Amino acid sequence: MTAREAPMLLADGGRENVPRPAIRRVEPATEEIVAESGPEPEAEPLHPTVEAVLADVREYFAGEGAEPFGAPADEFISESFFDFSYLEGYEEVDRRWVREPFAYISVLYDANRNEYRYHVVEPMLDQFEQYVRADLVTLLRNELIYMDFAPGDREGAFMAQARDLIDEHAATVAPGTLHKVLYHLRRTFLGFGPIDPIMRDPNIEDISCDGTGVPVYVYHREYRDLPSNVTFTERRLNAFVVQLAQRSGRSVSIADPLVDASLPDGSRVQLTLGGDVSTRGANFTIRKFADVPYTPVDLASWNTFSVEEMAYFWLAIENNKSLVFAGGTGSGKTTSMNGVSFFIPQHSKVVSIEDTREIDLPHQNWVQSVTRSSASGEGRGEVTMYNLLQAALRQRPEYLLVGEIRTEQNVALTFFQAMGTGHTAYTTIHADSVETAISRLQNPPLSVPTQMLQDLDVISIQRQTFLGDRRVRRNATIAELKADGTDRDRVAWNDIFRWDPETDTHDRVGESEVLTEIARERGWTDAELDAEFDARRRVLQYLVDEEIREYEAVAAAVQTYARSPDEVLEAVVEGTFDPTDFDVRSHGGAGAAVHDMITGDGAAPPGAGTAPALDATTYEELLRATTATASGDLPEAAVAEQPPDGDDRPSQDSPTDGGTPGPESAADGSGGADGGSDDPEREER
Repeated sequence: MTAREAPMLLADGGRENVPRPAIRRVEPATEEIVAESGPEPEAEPLHPTVEAVLADVREYFAGEGAEPFGAPADEFISESFFDFSYLEGYEEVDRRWVREPFAYISVLYDANRNEYRYHVVEPMLDQFEQYVRADLVTLLRNELIYMDFAPGDREGAFMAQARDLIDEHAATVAPGTLHKVLYHLRRTFLGFGPIDPIMRDPNIEDISCDGTGVPVYVYHREYRDLPSNVTFTERRLNAFVVQLAQRSGRSVSIADPLVDASLPDGSRVQLTLGGDVSTRGANFTIRKFADVPYTPVDLASWNTFSVEEMAYFWLAIENNKSLVFAGGTGSGKTTSMNGVSFFIPQHSKVVSIEDTREIDLPHQNWVQSVTRSSASGEGRGEVTMYNLLQAALRQRPEYLLVGEIRTEQNVALTFFQAMGTGHTAYTTIHADSVETAISRLQNPPLSVPTQMLQDLDVISIQRQTFLGDRRVRRNATIAELKADGTDRDRVAWNDIFRWDPETDTHDRVGESEVLTEIARERGWTDAELDAEFDARRRVLQYLVDEEIREYEAVAAAVQTYARSPDEVLEAVVEGTFDPTDFDVRSHGGAGAAVHDMITGDGAAPPGAGTAPALDATTYEELLRATTATASGDLPEAAVAEQPPDGDDRPSQDSPTDGGTPGPESAADGSGGADGGSDDPEREER
């Protein structure tokens, strides 16, 4: 958003006081002014940002982007499209188009104050263009209010109506002006108004407007808290808060000025209207929701977890072990819970319960429940998390996901009761250590009895921390809970994995009783358990190394392995595994260097949907084949991809497994990439 701001439609149908003549036609000049001949002065070189941005704009309008009004004149693009005065006195360190060629984001560095700023750049509107926009807003509002929209056709209906009105009332206005005005109309009616470019920036986690005349602050994944050039007047801020509430399907008023809701894209929003409860006026905070959920491969690639930890979760979740993610605000609890939920068997029934929608699973057999506040002052119609949890237990879920346990004792007790009656359950809680998490659960207001708490299998502690000057998220500890042999009223735990901040590695520090219990339930020997663990680790390592991180591809890889582990492992060894285009029939022949599947005594419990067990003897042959890089039995590409034995620490750019053996013999658990992401759009939330 530039310094010049177009009038904004208000909630009451009015707009800021700007004199508005009728839209006039722009006629071409009839007299040609001939300049005196003489040497032309040399043009000053353009700022690199100006040159790059204008080149992108010209390229856009040289193609199909010129429709429906035609391409703007080159002089118009150079002089009337963007205001580049913001570059004076700052160094641009980052730039990203968020709606090319109309809006981009620039991160600026102020050397005098040694700080960064977040700048939104949109097409500037002169006074006449503001008049055109204001009149078209009125005309569009009067037309659209009486129209019925088919589901999913909101944008199409708006664009058709907007073009008809422009053809009727502003046909001879310059094409460049019409392109700019149409952009501002779209962001007002279909987007999020002044903060629409910020909402489109994948690097932004939180957006905070603290009051009237205060810069809107953003939380950037790399640069953290940044002030922006977006501000609101009192009248416009009040109107905008009302609009956000309406977009969320809620109402906000002076009588009820506080609203917690979810925007249509799933982002959390907290709204405060007026100055009665906020001395600086209305305010809002938006916690953005990722359009595409992060996968286990994302979390391993960022070294939030190691590949070994993800293989541990895969085995535990596939075999119905319950789990709690604990951590501070913004530590990635929900993101981690959503990521490991990819390991839930494909056709198992899942029920999720949340206050605001955040969980997104690649499963069809999934009931997604969200709480609802009361629509009346008497509290009638309210649907609480406890109500949904009670209903969920009647839906016979195999896996139960609760967004967060806060302070409601009945929710906590029902959750752990469900766990004790055979349901596999996951949730999150605010706590910064295993001891703190157990203490919060055992003491008021939650007061979960020790005997019920002992039904929980695993606690994972998440942290937001720093490596140098870079903010990262790391799994600090994975611990298994057990009964204390000396005190029945106490819960003991055993750390299995622990993060080492000095080396930024996830080390294995204990033996897993959960995996041992799984082996006993499945009838596996120690060697078979090692084979099962290492098979999953190798599949995940392959996905990390090949940068196969897309939502659909990772889901397909996990689900395909559950059905056909032999064929998937053979393709991984050959270096040909493509989860989105994988033909099971082309693998697993008589000469395949993989194990035979066995079903029988090692079958999973009814409804678990776990992968068939592996033959440990044949699997050992596979391990020898895949590590014998000097032999000529494997394709050259597959040989080149094998990690070197004895590498204690993977490189920062290419995470490797470091030659770590199975779960019973793995000692260091190191692995994974560094905490940064080469692709900022896929950085962890």
